[in-house]
Amino acid sequence: MRPDVSHRERVRLALDHQDTDRVPIAFVCSGINRPAYVAWEAWLAEHRQTTPSAVLDPLLDIRGVGPAYVGPELPPGTDMWGVHRSPQSYGADAYAEIDVHPLAGAATLADLDTHRWPSTDWFDYSVIPEQIRANRDWCLMLANFNVFESAWYMRGFQQIFIDLALEPDFCHALLERVTGFFLAHLERCLQAGGGGIDLVFTADDIGGQNGLLMALPQWEQHLKPYHVRINRVVHEYGARVIYHSDGSVMEAVPGLMDMGIDILQALQFDARGMDPAILKERYGDRLCFQGGVSVQHTLPFGTPDEVRAEVAHLKATLGRSGGYILGPSHAIQAGTPPENITAMLEEAVA
Repeated sequence: MRPDVSHRERVRLALDHQDTDRVPIAFVCSGINRPAYVAWEAWLAEHRQTTPSAVLDPLLDIRGVGPAYVGPELPPGTDMWGVHRSPQSYGADAYAEIDVHPLAGAATLADLDTHRWPSTDWFDYSVIPEQIRANRDWCLMLANFNVFESAWYMRGFQQIFIDLALEPDFCHALLERVTGFFLAHLERCLQAGGGGIDLVFTADDIGGQNGLLMALPQWEQHLKPYHVRINRVVHEYGARVIYHSDGSVMEAVPGLMDMGIDILQALQFDARGMDPAILKERYGDRLCFQGGVSVQHTLPFGTPDEVRAEVAHLKATLGRSGGYILGPSHAIQAGTPPENITAMLEEAVA
């Protein structure tokens, strides 16, 4: 075991199911919400005479890369799919919540033709090689490829499930449009990366707190094939697939593996049936894991000692013989005690 491995080597060793100097650490699809960050920043200034960036920079092993957006100017709050979000207060701050689904009223395939779809011409891929050179010591991740979520953001959450049941041809035409863009976008990113991109972050939340959002056969039939195509391209360029879903997804793990994922993220162990020991025992020889430190209970409501105990348990369970990248199970929320963030990171490197 070498003590001088780079961030990139540390992650690669873990994903090859080998031991390394310490467990890799990443805040993938998570981070720290602004009020929690500000509170931690103040706590660090008082207790440690340091800053969050000074703590995190030496520890986080994964960094993001990606093209620059150079497309048409988008209206404030509107993304490239035409989805509009407005801030909704939760007291300490606000989340950007969807309030315009641009395809909510679409009724025919012709309506899809009139929608303005994003184009790869809207991106400058030439910036990626310099990003890779500047961050060559880190594991580099390209994001974000979420087929079902992108579709329902445009259509509406309730309506997409109605479509799946009653208008499957329309639904698949929509999913095909989304997938077609992502495949072209992914190819151009990976070509520009020249083999320097290690991970591709894909996502589609298919689990809720108590189970899957749809029947497993429905997921297998309607959604899985699109991710199979994306994952195939990722692997053709020598990168690995990290797949995000919140919630209770244990039932879908064999299908996710068959779909071609390499790393399951975010590991919401507070959801029904999610168990780190079972995941490792059943799938740990073929699948890696990322996340897991509870943002629902332990980080916001536990003591520092309870946080340390959970981190130690995850390291011993999921990190046994490699295969694990530690991190929170989602964004660290407002109200999380700053000392708990520090306890998580200190125990991670202990």
